[in-house]
Amino acid sequence: MTTPERRWWGEGRRASIMLTSAMLVLGTAISLPSAAAAAASSTVGRAANVATHAQAVNAAERQAVLDYWTSERLAALNEPLSGNPATSGPDGAPWTRSNAVASTVGRLFFTSQGEDSSCTATVVDSANRSTVVTAGHCVHSTDLLGENGEWATNVMFVPGYREGRAPYGTFVGRIGVADSTWLRNNGQDPKFDSYDQAFVVLHKNERGQRVQDAVGAAQSVGFDLPGAQLVFQFGYPRAASDPARDGLPEFTGRRLAYCTGQASEDPGSTDWPTPKGQWGAACVMGGGSSGGPRMARFDVVSGLGTVVGVNTWSDFLDNTGTVCERGDEACTRHLIGPQFTSAITRPLYDRAQRA
Repeated sequence: MTTPERRWWGEGRRASIMLTSAMLVLGTAISLPSAAAAAASSTVGRAANVATHAQAVNAAERQAVLDYWTSERLAALNEPLSGNPATSGPDGAPWTRSNAVASTVGRLFFTSQGEDSSCTATVVDSANRSTVVTAGHCVHSTDLLGENGEWATNVMFVPGYREGRAPYGTFVGRIGVADSTWLRNNGQDPKFDSYDQAFVVLHKNERGQRVQDAVGAAQSVGFDLPGAQLVFQFGYPRAASDPARDGLPEFTGRRLAYCTGQASEDPGSTDWPTPKGQWGAACVMGGGSSGGPRMARFDVVSGLGTVVGVNTWSDFLDNTGTVCERGDEACTRHLIGPQFTSAITRPLYDRAQRA
């Protein structure tokens, strides 16, 4: 049995793991919270297993994050264009409609384990009008050995990102919210897959707008909904598992991509005992699409739907839904992630939206 693509821990460029001390100092110095914020940065609600972390609290810390993300740093997180002819299908295509999904979904930039990186996040309807949902490993992750877990720094969300543009402004992360069980993950054990989900509470943008007001829309969040239904999955992937599409603009981080189809539950295997509640459709989107929404009840005209989960890893399934060997003609790559539940997701969402 081949190992599933558990997670895109290398969301950034890990060609060189050994960073210079100067780079490490730069990445840390601009992201340290104030003394007061540091004291509150690990507030953990034990009863609900909710862990919160102060990302950038005061005006100076917010500005430091904005200064960090120069146009050069942002451009470095886009992969080269291949010049391949355009090709697409329900398992991966550019999203071309100008509607709510094009404004509510965006790129989430951050520094993790000393390296710049990006995921995908989504504006969800919230009491504070400042909340996005993403994957747990986009806000807290381990090193490549599954050790030294740490919260992401330099967190910045750009809704509606396209070709380097930020049509609604940029929003610096203020608070990260994750399940405390996720903080104990070792980077590979599938028992943590159900907890790979998180929320980020954002500062206002440069115009003083909360993110939900700036984009003029928000997606609903659904708990305990059936997994076996038609879904749309969105993301800003920087790779495609299909060589014919690798290097197209929508698979280099430059544009929003999507997949659609009937979601299947990953049953796991003896080698990889995946927990129940891991769902996803056939999809070629790769690293960078982590944290992107899996939506049910999605209206392609309005671009509104219900976020029932997020993209976190991939596996190969045959037409009976059985895990199979990659490379087998009967096997199809699926983009998988946890289905949102009242037990795990709702406490995180409630804590984030009331922050």
